[in-house]
Amino acid sequence: MQQLTQKLKDGVMKIIEAPVPALGPGMILVKNHYSLISAGTEGGTVKTARKSLVGKAKERPQQVKQVLDVLKSQGVVQTYRAVMKKLDAYSPLGYSCAGQVMGVASDVNSFNIGDFVACGGLSACHSEVVRVPVNLCVKIPAHADLKQAAYNTLGAIAMQGVRQADPRLGETCAVIGLGLLGQLASLLLRASGVRVVGLDVSGAMADLAASHGTDLALVMGEPGIEDQVSRFTDGLGCDSVIIAAATDSLKPINFAGAIARKRGTIVVLGAVPTGFDREPHFYKKELQVRMSCSYGPGRYDPEYEEKGRDYPPGYVRWTENRNMQAFQELIHSGKIDVSFLTTHVFKLEEAAKAYDMIVQRSEPLVGVLVEYDAEKEHAPVSARISLGPRERESGAVSIGFIGAGSYAQSHLLPNIPKDAGVVLKGVMTATSAGARSVGERFGFEFCTGDSNEIIENEAINTIFIATRHDTHFAYVKQALQAGKNVFVEKPLCLTLEELEEIRELYASLRKEKGTRAPVLMVGYNRRFSPFITEIKETLGPGPMAVTYRVNSGAVPPDSWIQDPESGGGRIIGEVCHFVDILTCVSGSLPVSLYAASVPDPHDHNDTLQACLRYADGSVGVISYLANGDKSLPKERIEVFAHGATAIIDDFKALTVYLKGHKKKKTLLAQDKGQKNEVNLFLESVRKGTGEVIPFEQIYSASLTTFKIMESIKSGRSVTL
Repeated sequence: MQQLTQKLKDGVMKIIEAPVPALGPGMILVKNHYSLISAGTEGGTVKTARKSLVGKAKERPQQVKQVLDVLKSQGVVQTYRAVMKKLDAYSPLGYSCAGQVMGVASDVNSFNIGDFVACGGLSACHSEVVRVPVNLCVKIPAHADLKQAAYNTLGAIAMQGVRQADPRLGETCAVIGLGLLGQLASLLLRASGVRVVGLDVSGAMADLAASHGTDLALVMGEPGIEDQVSRFTDGLGCDSVIIAAATDSLKPINFAGAIARKRGTIVVLGAVPTGFDREPHFYKKELQVRMSCSYGPGRYDPEYEEKGRDYPPGYVRWTENRNMQAFQELIHSGKIDVSFLTTHVFKLEEAAKAYDMIVQRSEPLVGVLVEYDAEKEHAPVSARISLGPRERESGAVSIGFIGAGSYAQSHLLPNIPKDAGVVLKGVMTATSAGARSVGERFGFEFCTGDSNEIIENEAINTIFIATRHDTHFAYVKQALQAGKNVFVEKPLCLTLEELEEIRELYASLRKEKGTRAPVLMVGYNRRFSPFITEIKETLGPGPMAVTYRVNSGAVPPDSWIQDPESGGGRIIGEVCHFVDILTCVSGSLPVSLYAASVPDPHDHNDTLQACLRYADGSVGVISYLANGDKSLPKERIEVFAHGATAIIDDFKALTVYLKGHKKKKTLLAQDKGQKNEVNLFLESVRKGTGEVIPFEQIYSASLTTFKIMESIKSGRSVTL
């Protein structure tokens, strides 16, 4: 399929051939007929992308700060990789479209193949085929005007702004800013029996609104407009004001205060600052200022948007999906007509010209649509996109990647040797543009939207799995059953039942195939860092006492990492790293533990201490702390054994106290062992030397995290 993208590095727009995305739970595949370009939001994105690096930095100071933080903690190389991953990737554009359903996930029963739908959200992009969660699309009649339906997202945003204004029949509402959002808000207000005053800096936009959606249209900046609004409202002022403008100026919100009636409502729908002047209007009139959150309730909630869990209508009457439904019903019933807003329609292959026009403002414009070939047949999800022949055509290690996000692009893929013994065959990621970006950047032979194209490919003998945590078990199981060597990022799985199933499967493969059995490795990279290696060589095996302090920092409660279903929580998802280090350093397996956590309102238990006892008599304490100051370096390990002490500070410095002497080593940047980890794994595959990490240690690390959670819950020590 074809997809419109741009690269943030230089703003170059390109229509790429990308794989059709695979259906996930709760999703549908839609063949686009039309998609809407948001001239304001998308135009701003494209304009920023076309600026120099200095210009980009000025536009996004917060992201510059994030880059500097990475530079400080991880060094130049990792910072460069992180920045280039963003700048050099194909970035999709668009978030509002309409088309016909061509695929439905097995757990979806509200849509059928052939249904016509209108879609919203970042997945509703400018692409011939899009994959959309069910709560971000609505069914529309088969004979619906798909050009109007494509305004779906902007219509829902405008509708939420109107709902926040809460206008009553016969009241007066002013709309400041008559771009797409303002025009749509005016139409919705008019259809609700509300008198509408429209204001814009452009006379042309004011005239357009006067012809279709407002009772009074005025040009901002002209003398006497406050008096005109006062006369129109019989001296009362506007009951509500919706600000749909986009500007850095305080003029819109202060002007809203001037024309609002006493105890009126002002709704911020557009992108404007809210540092209004307290006097003379806001204080004396007791004005109420409300923010309007995009499409409505459900927006930015992964439970709603990703998992399709609706809010009960009795408690949340108007969600983002129900706003979309209401907007489409108004169009279908003829109560509003948005067709006049469409000033331009571009074929997909000419869509880049639309952005040139928007950025340069070379023509008057309002609504700009992208049109697709509705009769075109598309390849199935399982189709590969060939990326051309590669220099490395054969090798003992033939690699496929399932998932290739930030971590994989920063720490795994760059560390794969570029020699004749290793071949990068195929890559599959959650997004079509992402698969194409990674495939081109790292030299894969093909990209795909279907994991089966990786797992069942006979030319691939080694699979890296770097997806979200909840998918690890299924992919590991499928890959092992297919006879593939597996490198999976932590955690191995999310439940004890899954862990036992992997254990049984791996044991049966070892029994059946012996040394020819596939290698399974989990990405416990820290054990391969040079400092851990030196500690083991210097101190030898236990018994020993180890303290591992992790200043992990807080993660938002709505992050997928904290979700028990998607991420498993931070104990399973990250504490396993530190459990593995204690096992690695001591050379022994834990036999019992006690853990306790600091109470938190979300019951995430991510500020905790766990005390572990090992078979050889070693003891270890893991202090995993989410309640500290982030300026403190993240990790500190202290090992006491045999009259010696070794301390690692954030994998940048190692200090060893031995026989009355102190020896210190420092690195310019962190080395957490990722390069050694990848090389050792690939070497084991190439030479057939077997496990890099003994399976009993891999198994023990996951089991221990489950037992830590059990101990926290029960308040008692547990045995393993």
